[in-house]
Amino acid sequence: MSTTTAVKKIGPVLATFMVANNMIGSGFFLLPATLARSGTVTALSWLIGTLLAVALGAAFARIARQHPDLTSPDDYVRPALGRDMGFLASTLYWLSSWIGNNAIAVAAFGYLIILLPIEDTLGVRLAGQVLLIWAMFGLNLLGPRSIARFQSFCVVFGLLPVAAILIAGWAHFNPELFGAGWNVSGQSDPAVAFGSLAVVFWAFIGLETGAMVAGVVRDPDRNVPIATIGGIVLAGVVYLTSSVLMMGIVPVQELAGSSAPFALVAGRMFGEWAIPVIAAAAALKATGTLGGWMLVTGESGARAAQRGFLPAVFGRVRRNGAASTGLLLVVVAMTLIALTTLSDSVSSQFEVIINMAVTLVVMAYVAAGLSLLLGTAARPATTSDRLLGMGALVACGLLVWSTPIDTLIGAVVIALLALAAYRGFGRRKPVAA
Repeated sequence: MSTTTAVKKIGPVLATFMVANNMIGSGFFLLPATLARSGTVTALSWLIGTLLAVALGAAFARIARQHPDLTSPDDYVRPALGRDMGFLASTLYWLSSWIGNNAIAVAAFGYLIILLPIEDTLGVRLAGQVLLIWAMFGLNLLGPRSIARFQSFCVVFGLLPVAAILIAGWAHFNPELFGAGWNVSGQSDPAVAFGSLAVVFWAFIGLETGAMVAGVVRDPDRNVPIATIGGIVLAGVVYLTSSVLMMGIVPVQELAGSSAPFALVAGRMFGEWAIPVIAAAAALKATGTLGGWMLVTGESGARAAQRGFLPAVFGRVRRNGAASTGLLLVVVAMTLIALTTLSDSVSSQFEVIINMAVTLVVMAYVAAGLSLLLGTAARPATTSDRLLGMGALVACGLLVWSTPIDTLIGAVVIALLALAAYRGFGRRKPVAA
């Protein structure tokens, strides 16, 4: 029996939950506090954000059909837009992954500090975030198998108590409290709903993973679109439900100032004993997510180096599969980001980081839309390709429009500097895998 035949592939149900799980991460635990600063009107942002994610997901599902062996953005960008755009898409996606890791560390320590007998100060928060980052780096050095086991443990024991809140919380939901906090921003409802899209979209980063693993999905032409759209809708429902529920149990002003909104809601529902239980579960799940995404960062950096997009040091992999040297450089950079983004409140620091990460990944998503829209000489774009490409570009346009101008300028500067360095130092030849 051939190796290809022996490989067990997953069906649409497992693939759907895989896509949804890749999106339900730190945003699940901290975004309610960030959005509470504007009010419960941000429920509309969740609805709009889910629709934009579906438009982008449909584009990636089509890309997966055209490129069944897809492992990097360069695979679908270069044939349509050239090597320079392949470099930009791959590099920006890599940058967004490790910049976003800082947001996960912020969320994880925001819950973890509740369990520690220390005061929540800026110095303590910085030290805690940095320790979490370096601890997950150390675990990554043990190889992908160790990270996979740790993540599995975190998913099981991290989500069960939180799921209990989502199920039992409706008995404590107060519609009047939800209505009283509708819009506390001082802006119009449409301005808040559309202006919060960039923040909300942090929850949907990972929507492209269905396309990236099309090779392990049974009947990918049929099941990858089902898994991608189904996973996005499932994640959107979970996020919208949790956000609405929490803002109907705790006033938005109080929720906005919390570093651990789920623990705060649990205490209001069940009593003080529930706060450390939920805090431990949320910290565990977010820490597992941090370890997993750090693995993704190391792997994507190694693939980019092997294609000649990053210095060869990022492509060095230990015998156990750990991208140690390149990941060490990334962790040092993450430590500097933790220092420079430190803010008075956890939700403010979280928002600054996720805005930059979302802007960078959206720029990579633009390349996907353009690839579908333009097609290639070998595979000319069909009418449906063009429609899906335009839908993806419109979604990216709305997300860019909702991004703070200083964040947008910073992302453009990063992209231009990266491209200038790539062109200025010569197009590196791919290194051996």
